[in-house]
Amino acid sequence: MKDTYLQGESVYLRATDPEKDMKFYSGWQRDALYDRFMDSMPAVMYGKDQMKEWYEKQIASHLSSFMIVHKEDDIPIGFIEISGYDWHSGNAWLGIGIGERENWGKGYGTEAISILLKLVFLEWNLHRVSLAVLGYNVRAMRSYEKAGFKNEGALRGFVQRNGQRWDMYMMGILREDWEKLHSGEIEK
Repeated sequence: MKDTYLQGESVYLRATDPEKDMKFYSGWQRDALYDRFMDSMPAVMYGKDQMKEWYEKQIASHLSSFMIVHKEDDIPIGFIEISGYDWHSGNAWLGIGIGERENWGKGYGTEAISILLKLVFLEWNLHRVSLAVLGYNVRAMRSYEKAGFKNEGALRGFVQRNGQRWDMYMMGILREDWEKLHSGEIEK
């Protein structure tokens, strides 16, 4: 039975399984637009085995990664992760990607963020979650704002794409801000 704590209306989160999930990761990163949204670095195409090797190194460096799974058909549609823990201060970084374009703009990412924030604020007792988003990824910025993140500044002219400079925005959410957004839903 699936853990109901990590379930939303349309998606649920489950631990990433490097043996079976790297085929999804390696397939998603073959989409150039997906890569442009995910990173400021040039796209690199990894095969399934290379993705598995990269992922296992990430896990060893304190990455907590979950697959975002569509409840209707039990197919992974993306990933969400928390990394860069500073347990002393209660801070960490969030990363997320929705793989197939047909799943973009449907609220799955926002729902997955909400599920993960509940976990990290109520179970892991974090104080703050941060993220970075490139300025041309407007859909992602709207999703983060819906989940409660606030724009906290920009690294101006951070990346060049198609002959244009773009800012990278730093966003964050504090536990007390998240609690205010979900005051009627939090189980004490």
